Amino acid sequence: MWANCSVFDYDTRHADHPPRLMTPSRPDLAAGATVAGATGIARAFRRAMVSQCHPTMLFAVLMPFLIALLGAFLLLWLFWAPLTEWLRTEAAQWEVVNQVDAWLVGIGLFSLKVYLIPVIAAAVLLPVSGILGLTIAAVFVMPLVLRHVSQREYASVTRQGHNATAVSVWNALWVSVVFAAGWLLTLPFWLIPPMAVLLSIFWWAFAFSRMLRVDAIAEHASPDERRILLERHNTRFWILGFICALINLLPPAWIILPVYSSLVYAHYGLDALARLRGERVIEVDAKVRVE
Repeated sequence: MWANCSVFDYDTRHADHPPRLMTPSRPDLAAGATVAGATGIARAFRRAMVSQCHPTMLFAVLMPFLIALLGAFLLLWLFWAPLTEWLRTEAAQWEVVNQVDAWLVGIGLFSLKVYLIPVIAAAVLLPVSGILGLTIAAVFVMPLVLRHVSQREYASVTRQGHNATAVSVWNALWVSVVFAAGWLLTLPFWLIPPMAVLLSIFWWAFAFSRMLRVDAIAEHASPDERRILLERHNTRFWILGFICALINLLPPAWIILPVYSSLVYAHYGLDALARLRGERVIEVDAKVRVE
């Protein structure tokens, strides 16, 4: 009796066993179950670019950029002299640096320490202002970003998050601390030429991914939905962060990147949440049909 039914798979030879629910065979549901890899990522960046051109989002660029700029000036003013002095004292004890410096001076080129100390000092202080700008974007600009994109493109995605502000602040704090500690602890590896770029990309990918993926869905997703999305899309959130970290290597991008990256994660997160809720609607509908 059930042999040709698309919902049940029932063996009539064992009538005492209940029917087993099967997933309806529909290609569009399978495609909608998860964001399709590169397509979903490309769509998020494309939509973010369109959203970034809106006057509201162009104005939103000012807050994190000005705060990061002010933070950079304050850090350089307050800590540049003591930091460079401390680095010179420490560098005097680095045997390898002393040998290379003596060799370069001996052949009539330049003193390595003259250039190395300012570079290390800048590598310590400037990322602190950068993570400050990203934190401001995550905590204060992301709500504006979510309100902007949700009203225009994700009106059907209702807000079901709890304690979104507290979640956002706590997430921003621990990510900032780990970023700063990891950046400082891995600075010695910058003396190995490829590691300077690789470590910079890794830590900024970490910051973008771990900070913005939570803020992008905290207001709209329930705790259970947030857990599912973070587990299901963990790799793609990292890919988004990796791409943003590559863009971050270009200094002119520092102006818009805090807001643009927030838009990227907002579009990706809300789209993934809409698809997740679509799956649940389908599951409920299938159960109703069974009953």
